[in-house]
Amino acid sequence: MFHSPSRHKDFGVFMPMANGGWIISRNTPTLDGLYPQNRAAAVLADQLGLDFLMAMGKFRGFGGDTNHWGVTLESVTMMAALAEATRSIRIWATIHPMLQNPAVAAKMITTLDHISGGRAGLNIVAGAYKGEFEQMGAWDDRLDHDGRYRLTEEWTSIVKRLWTEDSVDHAGEFFTMQACQSLPKPLSKPRPSIICAGMSERGFQFSVREADAVFIGGRTPAERRDASLRAKAAAERLGTTIRTYAMCTIVHGETDAAAEATARRFDEGADIEAIIAMLQSWGMGGGDLRAKAVSTGAFMTQTAIGSPATCAEKVQAFVDDAELDGLMLIFPDYVEGLTMFGAEILPGLRSVYS
Repeated sequence: MFHSPSRHKDFGVFMPMANGGWIISRNTPTLDGLYPQNRAAAVLADQLGLDFLMAMGKFRGFGGDTNHWGVTLESVTMMAALAEATRSIRIWATIHPMLQNPAVAAKMITTLDHISGGRAGLNIVAGAYKGEFEQMGAWDDRLDHDGRYRLTEEWTSIVKRLWTEDSVDHAGEFFTMQACQSLPKPLSKPRPSIICAGMSERGFQFSVREADAVFIGGRTPAERRDASLRAKAAAERLGTTIRTYAMCTIVHGETDAAAEATARRFDEGADIEAIIAMLQSWGMGGGDLRAKAVSTGAFMTQTAIGSPATCAEKVQAFVDDAELDGLMLIFPDYVEGLTMFGAEILPGLRSVYS
């Protein structure tokens, strides 16, 4: 099942902190987006020896029959609680630069780092969905896509400086700091990890320059491999390194046929109206959007579907083919899925990637 020794790979969990999780369907197990389910998943992942937890930042859902992602917790607050509930696993929270002053954000992540004993990380989301931010008066029509990345670059520079410098003076396009101080400094050395997932060329270049790890995407194995290798090559040209991650939803059953039947049931219950809203939030429009939604289906990420043995083979193939440094895992039912992953898949992956 497992072969080809390699260096360590990270396996983490994309937290179910929004209702419905990452399968847009009426037929999935209930994920309510609330704290007890998130705490149970985090504690189990920590006990199993997984590497990280990550929670997105989300402020408006996609509607439809399921009101998908209409119920969400706030990322940094929830992760601070999970830092207390766990012992070893890294804790990555999400902040949108458009919503938080960099001095406030630097202090928030520093606080998370102290609560967790040096396990904090910052996932920066520069992009924004207009409807999500417009509802709270936080959308600036004067900023185009590149403008939002100029803001994010300036914001990130200030956050990094506040984590390491005694006092920060800055007069920029978007922010002004006047002898700005931020104590205590983070426990993490040289600073908390920075993660990003910019998919546009502008976002991709920002991620490679400023982050320690980048999430890549792609519709095919070739596209995912190209994105991963392109990130590594760009980092090398800048004289640095970057770790590449991707997302993977695991649907398992006692047999391949049973798992495939479960996945079909999820797809049969796809909430098309919510999927349409999701595609529109991604800037997709024109043509037959309903047909695109039907073609997209209920699953939002790459999948590994089958028996535990088959899922293990697919996970390794995904990591190896794209030359990834890790995967962020998603499950229809997190306790059931993580329990299986920890018993049936993770030990073999650890023996390969060591």
